[in-house]
Amino acid sequence: MLQQLSIRNIVLIEALDVSFRPGFCVLTGETGAGKSIILDALGLVLGSRAESRLLRAGTEQGSVTATFAIQDAQGIESLLKESGISIEKEIIIRRVLCADGKSKAFLNDAPVSIGLLQRLGEALVEIHGQQDQRGLLNPEAHRRALDAYAGLQPTVQKVQQHWQAWREIVAAREALEAQIAKAEAERDYITHVCAELDQLAPQPGEEEALATQRARLMQREKILEAIQKATESLEGPSPVTSALRHAETALVRSGAQDETLFESALAALDRASAEVMEALDALERAASELMGDDAPLDAVEERLFALRAVARKYRRPVEELPAYREEVAASLATLDAGGKELAALQKQEKEERAAYLDTAARLTEGRTNAAKRMEKAVEKELGPLKMGGSKVRVAITPLPETAWSGQGCEQMVFEVQTNPGSLFGPLHKIASGGELSRFMLALKVALSSVRSAPTLIFDEIDTGIGGAVADAVGRRLAALGKAFQVMAITHQPQVAALGTQHLRVEKHSKGHTTQTQLTELSPEARHEELARMLAGSTITDEARAAAEKLMAVTA
Repeated sequence: MLQQLSIRNIVLIEALDVSFRPGFCVLTGETGAGKSIILDALGLVLGSRAESRLLRAGTEQGSVTATFAIQDAQGIESLLKESGISIEKEIIIRRVLCADGKSKAFLNDAPVSIGLLQRLGEALVEIHGQQDQRGLLNPEAHRRALDAYAGLQPTVQKVQQHWQAWREIVAAREALEAQIAKAEAERDYITHVCAELDQLAPQPGEEEALATQRARLMQREKILEAIQKATESLEGPSPVTSALRHAETALVRSGAQDETLFESALAALDRASAEVMEALDALERAASELMGDDAPLDAVEERLFALRAVARKYRRPVEELPAYREEVAASLATLDAGGKELAALQKQEKEERAAYLDTAARLTEGRTNAAKRMEKAVEKELGPLKMGGSKVRVAITPLPETAWSGQGCEQMVFEVQTNPGSLFGPLHKIASGGELSRFMLALKVALSSVRSAPTLIFDEIDTGIGGAVADAVGRRLAALGKAFQVMAITHQPQVAALGTQHLRVEKHSKGHTTQTQLTELSPEARHEELARMLAGSTITDEARAAAEKLMAVTA
């Protein structure tokens, strides 16, 4: 139950604190006074989208704080436990809105996500207004209402799961069929490619190795000649190694008393001798490698050119030929194994379709049985709302398979008969605006027996009615207020007179600023407000007398 609402710097509200009591609370005020601002502010703490337009002009930050009592609210307690939030007798939700449109949310002073606020808001408060009346024109809303009344949401969820599984298998089967069809159409070509690549058997890195080998073979004689000349230069008639040894011997025999004088030079000569010997070994190995490569140049070129020709043929680099060979082989394997895989998918598809239809059939049965009960429950509520002669029918129509969905295999439409003897027709074609309001209220009352948030807010659902009908709507709201906390924004004095708490929304201008205020009315102020609602801008004695009569009748 909503206990307290505090608003700071939201649209026309600078500062507002209001307490709410159990029962039936009515909010009244002239058109444009700012009643919708109260709902917008409450929407913020219930997880609605934060927009910078909601911030009061000239301010950098606004906030809305709401306090809820959660006694006997098991669903709310479960949600808080699931989110790791300690449970208390009341919860305080605060939403802070900044000038850049960003916002922060807090639950009992702990930061929380907007997603949690939305889930919590759905469990705490239900807001019904003219949008809901228009929603009754949408068959999808009819389906949701019937499923909620029948408690079929778990079955709907199972239908959705089977539908999703079935569609995924259908998609996999169709993709495999397309793949097989494409491969089958190219079977001859793929077989030829696979055979050619198998015969060629390209290896990773083969092109680079062949190109290097070809270059060596083409330059072998020149390279061997260079090796010979280098070798002769190092160990010819005057070998470098001999010159190094002579230099080393001369230094050693110099008779120098200081042993460190030639230390560095001797070390360098020693290294030079080792490097020369290593160079000679490397030249010998290179010559041996060249002489040992007995592959004919023609054979190497033939292999290299064959690889490059096939690569050009299939429009890909030579280094990609091994991978392409695997790809083509896989395509052939798909053709060979695709039949078995396709048969398995077809079997799974048949099984999932059967599971979907079985669950959907149980859903259809549940909806059909609940429709009769719902018709009676709504018609029972229409009587007190001055629509006792009206009949309600939930028309359940099977859909073709192409229109099946995760919501089942049928469409539901609310049909009404507003006068005895007239034909049933779709709600949006038969019911007037006032009748839609009452039908929505009757539906809400019927649904409240199976599911409802602890606080219900009705935003001008009495639009388009008056007199005895408005009185009937007010009495039904007041009766609903005995089981729930009910708030109604209304322009009907007959409805306002039945509230156990009466709040008036007013707009005041001072200088260049305008502010919206919310005031709880005393019995005297309430009498004057009802008179205003009856008479308009000029309150007459007759209006005051009528207001007094209304208050006396509803007391």
